[in-house]
Formats: sequence, C-alpha cells, structure tokens
Amino acid sequence: MEGKKNTISILMLPWLAHGHISPFLELAKRLTKRNFHIYMCSSPVNLNSIKKSVTEKYSKSIELVELHLPSLPNLPPYYHTTNGLPPHLMNTLKTAFERSSPNFSKILQTLNPDLVIYDFIQPWAATFASSMNIPAVQFLTFSAAVLAFAFHMFEKRGEDFPFPEIYLRKYEMVQMKKIMEESKDDKSPFDEALRKSRDFILVKTCKEFEGKYMDYFSSLVSKKIVPVGSLVQDSVNEDNNDEITQWLDKKEKSSTVFVSFGSEYFLSKEEIHEVAQGLELSKVNFIWVIRVPQGVKNSTIQDALPKEFLEKVEDRGMVLEKWAPQATILKHKSIGGFVSHCGWSSFMESVKFGVPIIAMPMHIDQPMNAKLVEYVGIGLEAVRDDDNGKLQSKEIAKVIRKVVVEGSGEDVRKKVRELSEKMNAKGDEEIDGVVEELVALCNNK
Repeated sequence: MEGKKNTISILMLPWLAHGHISPFLELAKRLTKRNFHIYMCSSPVNLNSIKKSVTEKYSKSIELVELHLPSLPNLPPYYHTTNGLPPHLMNTLKTAFERSSPNFSKILQTLNPDLVIYDFIQPWAATFASSMNIPAVQFLTFSAAVLAFAFHMFEKRGEDFPFPEIYLRKYEMVQMKKIMEESKDDKSPFDEALRKSRDFILVKTCKEFEGKYMDYFSSLVSKKIVPVGSLVQDSVNEDNNDEITQWLDKKEKSSTVFVSFGSEYFLSKEEIHEVAQGLELSKVNFIWVIRVPQGVKNSTIQDALPKEFLEKVEDRGMVLEKWAPQATILKHKSIGGFVSHCGWSSFMESVKFGVPIIAMPMHIDQPMNAKLVEYVGIGLEAVRDDDNGKLQSKEIAKVIRKVVVEGSGEDVRKKVRELSEKMNAKGDEEIDGVVEELVALCNNK
C-alpha cells in the first residue's frame, strides 16, 4: 500500500444491526486492499463484537470509531445494538441513534474524511457531510428485489409489481401492511436518505441474479445502482469451533442441515416446537442455533424445546445457544442444506458455499428473499399455513428431505453448485467498479 497521504479516507456509518455492520466491514476490508483508509463508526457494544474480525492484517487500515448514543429509558449501552434487543425496544433504539447525530457531526469534524458511506435511514449523516463539502454515498444491504418491491409499494400503490415471481402471500401481506404502518415514520428518512446519496447508490448484490431488479430500482429512484458483490465474511477460527467441526466430521457428505434464523429474530415457543418436530420427522442430521432475547429471565434452551426432544434425536442433532460459526459450518462437506430465515447475508453465504436453502422466512425483507431463492432455483420454501401464517412441522420435514435427500431435489442442489462456482471464480470483480465510482466522486468534489 502506498503512503497514507495518497489514500482516500472513508467514514462508514452502518445501522446498528449485525446484518448491516457485517457487510459494511466486508466492504471496508476489500477497499483497504485498493488504497482506502476506513473509519468504522458504531456503538461501543457493536464495535466490541467485530474487533476479532479486524485482524492484524487490517489493524492499520481500518480504525474503529465509537459513536455514543444518548441514554434513554430501558436502553442501557448493551442494548445499543439490535443483537439480542427485545423487539419492543426497536423504536427506542432508532430514536437514540437519531439523537446521536450531534456526536456523529463532531466525529466528522475531527476526522474530516474524503467520503462518507451511510446506511438506509440516516439522512442526517449525508446532511452533515454535505455541510462540510464531503460527498456522501448510501450503501444498502438489502437485495435489489426487495428494494425495488418496497419502493414500488410506496410509490405505485395499487399497481402490480412488474416481476410476478416476487410477491407476498396473504398472511405475509397482512404482516407487511402492519410493518409499513409501524414504520411509516421511517418512510420519510429512507426516502430522504436515498435522495441525498451523491450520484449513485451502492447495493450488496450481483448482476447475475438481480440485474433486472437493479435496473427497475434505478428507474424508480433516478440514480445509478452500483453492485458491490456478495461480501461474504471469511470463516473466523474460534475456540469452540473444534467441537462443532469434530461432530460434523463424523457425518456423511451433504447429510446435515444447518438451522439458523439470524441474530435478530426470536422464535416463539410454539415455533420452536414446530421446527423441532419438523427436524425430528425429517430424520436428517442437524445443527440448530437457538437464540433468546437478552435480559429474558428463566429462558433456557431446555425450557424452550419439546420435552425429551434432545433424547429422541440423540447424536443426529446438535443444539447451540446464541451463536455459531456460520461460515465454518456452511463450508463443511457434511452440510447439505441450510434451514434459513432468508436474511440477505445468509442467502449470499449459501450461494458462496454451494449449500441449498430450505427457506423459512420470518419477517421484513425475508419473504421476498425466499421467493428469489425459489426463482433463482437454489432452494425451496417450507410454506406456512396460508390462513394463519403458522409454521407446519410436516411441511418443514418434507422440504428438508426433498432438498437434502430425495432425487427430486437434485435440480436445486445442482443449481446452487453451479452458481457457487461462478461466484467464486469471479471473486471480488464488482469491487473494481465500486472503486472507480468512489475515486471519481472524490476527485470531482
């Protein structure tokens, strides 16, 4: 790397969720290899969680910068993250984040970066940057299909979405309308944040499977959309990986499913029972990560699981609490399927590691991502009861067996392997386009 005086410095401000911070950090790592210096700005609790990912290799080119949020009732500093946050405190966290904007302004004045990259509901970040003549660009970590679908719903009410493969079922539409009503206050900041992005918007996606959605989203917002690629995190060696790896080593190739619903969705007891029953009925090996919100008293995995479930499945299943080395597990040869909530990062990891998806979307963008999984051909959805939207254990078992074991799932297994080979062969090709755009923007300010 040339001397720091020739580098471009970027201040990054992701939303306070792991599913946002992780792609921002992966983008940061790729940019440092191309002569950029990154300041990663977030709450202390979030920065603490990514310290181990900023290895010695990046210690001089990625600096972690603490953003202190104001104290609000029921929101102690360990809740300055969506990870483990009780759902009823989400709006309080959004308020605290917005009220941290004066602190962000001071950071901006102190560091005086060449560029700011901000997330989906922080128009104030772009406003402060603009007042200091610093260009600001938005980086969106959702799929282009979801962005186009959501923007279409807001802007073209009553008109059909032009790509019928992306749709919402009856119970999903009820949920979406409720979310739109609850987050109507976010519509304005989201819209404003989009408009304030200079010249273009960065989106975590690849043209291969999202080209047409990128183009439509671009036409809706009148901005160029620049894909940044999949940004899949490398696997990190952890002390507790050995036990998991040894357990997987004993299983046959492609015989096991990894079950995880992300860091921000907590299954109800009823949902846990349906998933458990589905896994039991499937007769397939599994590793299942179960999470409960922080601060919930008397809540243990044993309490949540059906009685004698662990005894029944014996060595066929491993249940982990709170966290698992996802990339390490997904790339293991014994993994043959990913029972996933269809968060966008999980979608990308499945493609990278060539693991077909058993889609069980929970909320927000996930139902649309699940439709994309089926449309692209890399997995199948375990469909809920259409009347009440409840999970169905028999459906879960059926789809797991089809994707992992049965001959009828061979097309899905083949398709995800092909896409994986393509994605891995091209590496970080998209980053070159990103660098070109960022350099041009900084040169023209």
